[in-house]
Amino acid sequence: MSSFTETGLVKKLLDLNSSQQSIQTLSLWLIHHRKHHSIIVKTWLKELAKAPPAKKLTFMYLANDVIQNSKKKGPEYGREFEHVLLKAFRYIAQSTPESKTIHSLNRILNIWGERGVYEEPKIKEYSSALNGNESEPVRAETVNGGGGGGEKKRKVEAGATTDHEAAKKPRPTAVVEKKAKSEVVEVNGKVETHVTLSPHQPDGDPPEPEELIKVILELENSASSDAVVRERIASLKPEVSELAALDKLEDKEAAIKLAADVNDAIKLLNNYNARLAAEMDDRKKLTTMLRDFQREQQELLLQAENRLEEYQKKLAKIKEVQKEVRNHMNNLPDLTSLPDVTGGLAPLPSAGDLFNVHH
Repeated sequence: MSSFTETGLVKKLLDLNSSQQSIQTLSLWLIHHRKHHSIIVKTWLKELAKAPPAKKLTFMYLANDVIQNSKKKGPEYGREFEHVLLKAFRYIAQSTPESKTIHSLNRILNIWGERGVYEEPKIKEYSSALNGNESEPVRAETVNGGGGGGEKKRKVEAGATTDHEAAKKPRPTAVVEKKAKSEVVEVNGKVETHVTLSPHQPDGDPPEPEELIKVILELENSASSDAVVRERIASLKPEVSELAALDKLEDKEAAIKLAADVNDAIKLLNNYNARLAAEMDDRKKLTTMLRDFQREQQELLLQAENRLEEYQKKLAKIKEVQKEVRNHMNNLPDLTSLPDVTGGLAPLPSAGDLFNVHH
């Protein structure tokens, strides 16, 4: 995954479009670089303010995806966005958005309230900034016709479940996990279900390549590769580990010397065993990091393959148009092959010649 730079972030935000894939891909990238959350959210707000009204909704979809799907890795984004969302909703309200955009944003506010993303006073504050005099988000059931049926429809669309419903459903299933992380939103007038591309399994944060290299290099100096200590252990006197050596002791001085040798051997082995235990932990950590790194690379590979397929289709369509343009050009007459009419024709008759009556 590419390293983080503010310039790269701005370019990615400028390239962002309203497609589900574009939003989720950038969301994954932002969550991966969450240690830069402060500058990321600050830049997001600055670019949202400059974005055209139609794209401001896309920026909010991106923020919603990042906020909800970064919770399992830490609260950084939730807290950071909380400080700027009021300004964001004010910017959107000042850009005279379409009613469809307002409705979509109110739906996001509803979802945040239902899932406890933000406290109710904050939701009301954001709603007031977005809706002007309205103090509460426009409930989806009001738009859909109200009543109990509307309430049920709203919960299904938002992918929400009550605590009682969640208790009755088997938690380990992948279907339940997917529902809990999905969200139905409107994109360009079409209803789409947004599901994060970030890993769902309880794995660690995928490491940066530099971190992975550092851990691997450190293991080159691990206990198991310390030939000097291993040689010292191999050269220990047999007497320090054999009980039969006690029978050979002839005086107190020999016993004291053996005791000192045994204590030195114990100290050496304890120290080496502690280093081996630490190495085992480091290797387990490396195994986990490699697994997370591989999982992330496989995920990015799949995204790249999907994007390649998408652009290959676009390229094929463009080539078809190019072929049609060439065929059309080949069927046009060649103006250079027409006879040169300049200077080769008699002058046009004058008015007098036209009206002169010959007798």
